Formats: sequence, structure tokens, C-alpha cells
Amino acid sequence: MTEVDSEVPPLPPRYRFRDLLLGDQSFQNDDRVQVEFYVNENTFKERLKLFFIKNQRSSLRIRIFNFSLKLLTCLLYIVRVMLDDPTQTGWEVIFWVNRRVPVWVIQVSARGAQIVLLRNGNIWEQIFQVSFLLEMINTVPFIITIFWPPLRNIFIPVFLNCWLAKSALENMINDLHRAIQRTHSAMFNQVLILICTLLCLVFTGTCGIQHLERAGKNLSLFNSLYFCIVTFSTVGFGDVTPQIWPSQLLVVIMICVALVVLPLQFEELMYLWMERQKSGGNYSRHRAQTEKHVVLCVSSLKIDLLMDFLNEFYAHPRLQDYYVVILCPTEMDIQVRRVLQIPLWSQRVIYLQGSVLKDQDLMRAKMDDAEACFILSSRNEVDRTAADHQTILRAWAVKDFAPNCPLYVQILKPENKFHVKFADHVVCEEEFKYAMLALNCVCPATSTLVTLLVHTSRGQEGQQSPEQWQRMYGRCSGNEVYHIRLGDSKFFGEYDGKSFTYASFHAHKKYGVCLIGVKREDNKNILLNPGPRHIMAVSDTCYYINITKEENSAFIFKQEEKHKRKGLPAGGLYDTPSSLPVHSIIASMGTVAMDLQNASPPSGGGDGKLALPAENGSGSRRPSIAPVLEIADSAAILPCDLLADQSEDETTQSDDESSTASEYVKGYPPNSPYIGSSPTLCHLLLHKAPFCCLRLDKGCKHNSFEDAKAYGFKNKLIIVSAETAGNGLYNFIVPLRAYYRPRKELNPIVLLLDNPLDSLLQCGIIYADNLVVVDKESTMSAEEDYMADAKTIVNVQTMFRLFPSLSIITELTHPSNMRFMQFRAKDCYSLALSRLEKKERDKGSNLAFMFRLPFAAGRVFSISMLDTLLYQSFVKDYMIPIARLLLGLDTTPGSGYLCAMKVTEEDLWIRTYGRLFQKLCSSSAEIPIGIYRTESHIFSSSEVSINVEEREDARERPEPRKDKGTHRNSTGSDQSEHPLLRKKSMQWARRLSRRAPKPGSRAERVAQQRLNLYRRSERQELSELVKNRMKHLGLPTNGYDEMNDHQNTLSYVLINPPPDTRLELNDIVYLIRSDPLAHVPDEPPPGKSNPPMKQELGMETRDETQL
Repeated sequence: MTEVDSEVPPLPPRYRFRDLLLGDQSFQNDDRVQVEFYVNENTFKERLKLFFIKNQRSSLRIRIFNFSLKLLTCLLYIVRVMLDDPTQTGWEVIFWVNRRVPVWVIQVSARGAQIVLLRNGNIWEQIFQVSFLLEMINTVPFIITIFWPPLRNIFIPVFLNCWLAKSALENMINDLHRAIQRTHSAMFNQVLILICTLLCLVFTGTCGIQHLERAGKNLSLFNSLYFCIVTFSTVGFGDVTPQIWPSQLLVVIMICVALVVLPLQFEELMYLWMERQKSGGNYSRHRAQTEKHVVLCVSSLKIDLLMDFLNEFYAHPRLQDYYVVILCPTEMDIQVRRVLQIPLWSQRVIYLQGSVLKDQDLMRAKMDDAEACFILSSRNEVDRTAADHQTILRAWAVKDFAPNCPLYVQILKPENKFHVKFADHVVCEEEFKYAMLALNCVCPATSTLVTLLVHTSRGQEGQQSPEQWQRMYGRCSGNEVYHIRLGDSKFFGEYDGKSFTYASFHAHKKYGVCLIGVKREDNKNILLNPGPRHIMAVSDTCYYINITKEENSAFIFKQEEKHKRKGLPAGGLYDTPSSLPVHSIIASMGTVAMDLQNASPPSGGGDGKLALPAENGSGSRRPSIAPVLEIADSAAILPCDLLADQSEDETTQSDDESSTASEYVKGYPPNSPYIGSSPTLCHLLLHKAPFCCLRLDKGCKHNSFEDAKAYGFKNKLIIVSAETAGNGLYNFIVPLRAYYRPRKELNPIVLLLDNPLDSLLQCGIIYADNLVVVDKESTMSAEEDYMADAKTIVNVQTMFRLFPSLSIITELTHPSNMRFMQFRAKDCYSLALSRLEKKERDKGSNLAFMFRLPFAAGRVFSISMLDTLLYQSFVKDYMIPIARLLLGLDTTPGSGYLCAMKVTEEDLWIRTYGRLFQKLCSSSAEIPIGIYRTESHIFSSSEVSINVEEREDARERPEPRKDKGTHRNSTGSDQSEHPLLRKKSMQWARRLSRRAPKPGSRAERVAQQRLNLYRRSERQELSELVKNRMKHLGLPTNGYDEMNDHQNTLSYVLINPPPDTRLELNDIVYLIRSDPLAHVPDEPPPGKSNPPMKQELGMETRDETQL
């Protein structure tokens, strides 16, 4: 008893310390009840439904088995007919046949299996279905024959099972696509249904007519098939016809059924075909795996955008086998449909209507197999930020669906660029637009230079023109940027171990190519003109400007061939007398033949220097040009410390200048307006200016100035007329305030948010050098796309008429609208240029607009032209970085920058572009890449803008002799084209003035006043209007009197001209100057001041400019 009491009972589970430590929570489950779900599927009926209907794969197997049984019964019927040999005559053969036992056994077995496969459902619903009735007609008689053997030879219309087989095939196709988880085409289903319907009609008619004709002509199965084909094809030869009325009645019934069923099927097929034409169908998986294609994603496809993309994309020979799949959410435009029906494009361009945000549409375009995806923004949208948001979502959707597909994205606003930073290549429209507008102010026609460089051309534009400037301009426009490895290059391979400047000069002298940049093998950054300290290596990648790439060039050394023919020893490449190299380019079939002639310095020049020949037989010579050294001499290259606050602009400064200079420092902008902007070293104010001082037209407590004249700016203004001050203006200001621009040449920048005449005068337009007009976003209406530039064009035309000498630079949305810039209604020369543009467009040129004078002079450009920059990046992945370096959007340590210098009278002794190349390379290590040339030109116009006195003086003065240095004037410029009414009115005015030389009476004075008013030209009226407004605003009119009309000039750009091109006065040479910060010494030598910069960056002529 004591033992029992001494035993301690065990603790229950919830009180065990060990279980609590080990986390055993089983005691909490004591009150739980296990619940089973979907128990309704455990019944036998639901399991049958799951196996036969719900389960995709088992249902597909059952349908295939059912379809096979239907086909088997049809084949057994044909076998029974072939084995049948009727012995009876008369109508009995229609009801009784000779069915052999093996055939009967197989047919009964097949019908028994089909009974098992009948679907479960409401029996009353199935009774009234045609398929159920056909099943009963073909199944019940066979079941009866099992129990009543004498009925085994009764006729059963088993051939009607073809209609059941047709229905089973349709269900089988649906289950097949559902099982493989792929969407199928409704067009495919409809074509399949139509073919099956035709086959069933023919098979039913063949079997029915053959059986009924057993009581008549006893046609064979083949003759019955022949009769049905001839009848349904509406041919009707009449050689085989039914003989008895039952078969004739069956033919009538079959024809009626065909007339009802087939049109419905064709109508459905045509409807689906039309819908497919709108949506574009699919790009098959087989084609995507065997062919190469790219996808173009746009929100709305316009004909200009499409043609620009196709012409630029297929301009490259290696892309001829590519296909372009266009994915657009809108319906195809009529013009686009017309273009895509051209055989040239119909075989290579596929249009799909769909959204990039839908995986089904991306699957239709086979985005995961695409070589690249181009996503373009809709620049015609009123809300450009909303357009960027759509582009960002499209880029995200493509990246999510096809992570390995290269992305080429176009964005509008710079602040939205960081959202698509993951893309392989991104082009921000506003960044490039404002940077090109800014550089146009300091390097004229930079927009034209960059546009021509990024377009694909062979330089054949304008070669049939009688104008020399058009031929030269068109030929040089064919230059593009190419790349090649130094070790694989014929152009640059011999310069291994030489300096970059030496390689650039000699390659241009020998081959006519312009080496502009290089990239080390171990460095991803491209360096433009790294300077003479950069030594070329075999592994370097060279970037050069030429008509075509080196791989498509043939080399012809003519001087060596002449030496061999004459038996003379083949000398060196520079042994012949002084003859400048000839850059003869023959563009044919994508291949350029370089005609290389030996050029060497004259023997009397000494030390390889090029010297000019003596003038007038005298022995004196002008200074020669120093040779370009193979290896840079460190002592010859003077250091240039631009970060120091030294007198870099002037050796001696006044007190005002020194005080002004002390207010500026060089540094990086403290605030970035958006994420992703490249930091650039700039001229900055030492102290932040108050916000109230930024208003030019209103005074504040710090100053009382209310107009530009009161500020007393020393340099001419740059006025920016914009609708809003967006973040893109940052890219306009930074290139104009970059650290490498001399402080004395910094132009004041005035932002004008509204441009009525009074505001233009107050902001100092008469003291401005350039007026930049930014495209107005508020006018971008979707009602008519080409009217988006209407407001900008009219405003620019108004300012052009009021201030004719002002350089107005603007950007338009559509390139075709450039023909309205500086529009003259009756200008014959403009009409001739218009005809030339149409001819070049008919020839298939991508640069048909290049001969328009405002574009050639760099006064207008369209940002849509830079779409080709994105397209070219697919083949030339270096084009976007090079363009950004040229425009100053990116700054890479050691990379140069674009600037310009002006050729003055003191520089004309150099004579040719090739000698200028040597001079710049040897003295300042600068690489010239082109010339901006301005020529005098007399334009023929039927508008008379001179008054009577000027016309009389023009009659009395003899015609001045034309200068030989300028090009030919346009034809038809005589005054005989003026309207007759105007001519007679002027004659009447002269006669009236001769009659009364001294008006005395009041009537005579009124007549004289009227005559004086008439004599005023339109130019004088506009001038008086501006002066009156200036007087009303209290502004002096002195500056406006100095504004002359310089409309009789034309300007154009020559990219990489031949070395023997003659230099002309006022030519502006584009230079790539090496980075000054790349050669800054740690400790500058004491007692030595850095030399001032001698090349000009603007349009002004400097006396200190020396070459």
C-alpha cells in the first residue's frame, strides 16, 4: 500500500517541461477537426467527367480515339462498297446490301465503343441535336442486327459518320491547343472547318449517289466522286449523270445544302481575314527560330516614322536578311497599309496590332527570339510626360517578358531617363535638342554636322546639280563614323607606336580619312582626340570619318604603277615633287576606290616642311608649317592649367575686368536638375545670385536695371525663347558655360518665356547674336500632325522679317516643315531647291531635305532626324557615346571637345585644308573635321523691296564684276520678272516726280507725301514700326540702325573635305580640341604664364588668331 502511494503519476503532455522546451505544441491540436475538400469529385460520375471532359490531356486522348473510330467506320463503308456484288435487281438493292461477316463484326465493335464515349448530360437536350440523331441512325441498327441476324445485310448510311468525324476534329483541335497552353488562330480554325465541310459534302454526295444508282446505272465509287466534283465546281460536263429519281433528288438536296452552308463559311472566313489584316496575325515560331527579326514598338505609326526607320535600317548591307515586326496598338493607317503592300517591304515588314503590355501580343511578335526591340515615344502628344510614362511601361514589359532582348529606347524628358537606365541604348530627345541648339550658337551649324554624320548616305546627293556648292556639299554629306581595330586596319596599321595626332594627320593626308577618336582595349570609354601623348597600340579601336568603312574600300597606288611601267625604282610614298594628295572618291555598289597620289614636301623646304612657292619669282618664302611629330615632345606641348584663376583671357586686365573675373570660379554645378545628368566642369558664380536679380525686365533692391541695354553686357546675348523653363535647359546652359570656353567669350543667356515685340526689345534682341526658338509643346495637337509646328514657324518668320540680320535657330517636329523657314513666296531659287529635293527623294535619298538653305546653314533642324541615331546603334553601338561627346552631354577624362575657329586674311597663306590639318596637328594638336562655308549669292525674287531712288541708282551704276572666288549666281535674277503693274506704277511715280520738282500748293504737298509713302519699301515700314516701339519703351534705336539685311548669302557644311580643298575667307573650321585637363602638371613651372587661347570659338574675327 505504501508502494502504491509512493508512485508519482506522470504529468500530462501540456505540463511536460521537456515538451515545452522542444516546442511540442501537439496539445493544441486536440480540439481540431480534419476537413477534406472537393469531396464531390470523388463520386464515380464526377470522375468520369474529370477523365473525359475536364482533364485536358485525357480529354484530348478520348477525342482522338473517337475521331479515329469515326474515320474507321467511313473506311469500312468504302471497303464494304468495294466488296459488294449486288445480285438482286430493282429497288431491293437500295435497302439490302451484301455485308460480309468480318466487316460486320468490326462495324459493330466500333459502334459499341462509340456508345461508351457518348457524353453525359441532359437527355432531352441531346435528343434534339443533329449529332445525336446521326449517332442513333448509325448505332441502333447495328445493335438490332446482333439480336436479329437476318437484318445484318440491311443498308445503314454509315457514310454520314463523316459529319460526326468533322465535329470530333474541331473539338480535338480545341483540346490540343488547350493542352499545349498556346493560343491558336481563329483563321486556322475557320479554314479547317471550311475544308472539312467541303470534304463531307463531296463524300456524302459520292456515297449517296453511288448507293442509289445501284438500282439504275450502277455507278462505281470513282464515277460518283467524279460526278460530285464536276457538279460542285459548276463545270457540268454531262458525261456522268444520275438516272433514277432518288439519286436526282439527292443531288438537288446536296446542291441546296451547299448553297446554304458554303456561303456562310466563306463569309465567316472573309470576316476573319479582314480582322486579321487589321490585327496583323502572328509571327510564327518557326520563322522566329530560323530567321532574324527586330521588333519596333510605337504608340502610333505614321508614314514618315516608318519610312525613316526602314530606309535607315535597311541601308546597312548586313541587315538585308532581317525582318521587321511592328507592334502598334492602333489600327494600320491607310498610307502605311499602302506602303507595306509594296513588294520591297511586304516581304520584310510584318504589322501586328497589339499592346506591348500584353504577354500574348509579345508572344505573337516572338519578342523572346528578337535580335533587338526599338521603343519609340510619341513626340506628337500634347503631354510629353505622359508619353514618357507609356514608353517606360513598354520598356518594363519587354524587359520582364524577354530579359535577354537588347533594348533601344527613345525618351523625351531627361528627368524620366533613369527609369529606363537598364536599356542597352537610350536617346533622350530634349538632351540632344538643347545641346545642339547651344552649340549652334558657338559652333555654327553643329546640328547640320551631327545630322549628316548620323545619316546613312553614299554622298551621291546633288551630283547632277549645276551648282558647284550643291555638288561639293552633297559629296561630303556621305561621310559617316566607322570603327576598326588598329591591328586589322590598312588605314592606321602602320602607325602602331606613333602618337594619335601623327596617325590622324598622315591617315588624312594619305587616305583622306579623318581619325577622330580611339578606345583602349582595357577601357570602355571612347576618347575623342586624346592628344599627342596618346601612343597608338595594336589593340586600340580607331574611330574615323570617311565615305565608307575600310572593309568596303579598294586601294590604288597610281604613282607606284607609273614607276613600274617606266622601269624606274619605286620610291617612297613622299618622294615626288610637291603635289597635294587628291582625294578622288568613286562610290559604286557600296565600295569606295581611294586614288592615292604621292605627296611630299618640296626638296627646298628642308626638314619635311611644307612651304608656299615664291611669289612673283622672288626668292622670299612665307613661314613653313612644322611637321607632325611621331612622338610628342613634352617640352613643345605647353601646359594649360584651366583650373587656376590666372589671366587666361588677357595678359593685362582693367580693374573692371579683374573684379568681374574674381566673381567667377570653375567647378561642378552644385545642383542637378534630374537624375542621370553628366557632371561637367563649368564657369560658376562665386556667390549664388538672389532670385529677384534673375528678372531682366524688373528691377530689385540689388539693381535697378530694366532692360538689356542698362546691364552693359560686353558680349552679345543669346536669347532662348521657350514656352516653359524645363529641365532640358540645363543641357543648353552647360555647353555654353563649359570650363574650356574662355571667360571673355561667354555670352549672356536670356530666357524669354513669351515673345511679343515689346518683350523682345526689352530683353535686348538688337544686341543679340543668336535667337533660339524652342518648339512649342502646346501646339502639338493630334488633329493634324504636321500642324504641330505652325506656331513656331509663324513666330520665327515674323522675327525674321523684323530682324533680318539676326541669327535665328529653331527646332521643328517634322522635317518636311523646314521648307517654310524664312519663306519667300516668289523666290525662284527656293523653287529650284524644292524641285531638287523632289528629285533626290525620288532617287531614294535619305537626306532629300539637306539642300534647303535654312538646314544647310544650321538655322533649323528637326529632332526626329536623330531617330536615325537610335537605329544606327543597332549596327554601330558607339554612335550614341560619340554624339554625346561631340555635343558636350558627356565629359570623359582625356576626351576632347568640339569647337570652331575662323579663317581670317592672315590665315589664307595656308591655302588648303590639308595644310591646315598639318598646321593644327603640329602646333596645337587639334583635329579638324569639317568646314562651315558662307558664300555670296544673288537670289532671284519677284518681290521688289527697293525704292524708286535705289532703282534709279541701279540703272546708272554699271554692273559690278563677279568675284572669281564665289560660286555662280542663280539664273534668272534680272529685273524683267517683276510684275508689270508694279513696273508701270514706278514709272508713273517717276513721271510725277519730274513734273513738280518744287511743290508749292497744298495739293502738291499732299501728292508729294503720298509719293514718299509709296516709295517706302516693306523693309522701311518694318524698320519704322520697330523704332516706334523702341521709342515708346524708352530704348535707344542706335543698335537697330546697324542691323543690315544679309539675305544674299548661303552657308553649308563640308564634312571631312578632301585635303586639296581651298580655304576661303571667313571659313569656320570645326575642331576637336584635346582635353586641357588631361595635361595639367602637378606643379606649373614658376615664372611662366600660360599662353592665351588663340583659336576662336565664335563667329567674331580676332586679331590674335594665328595659325
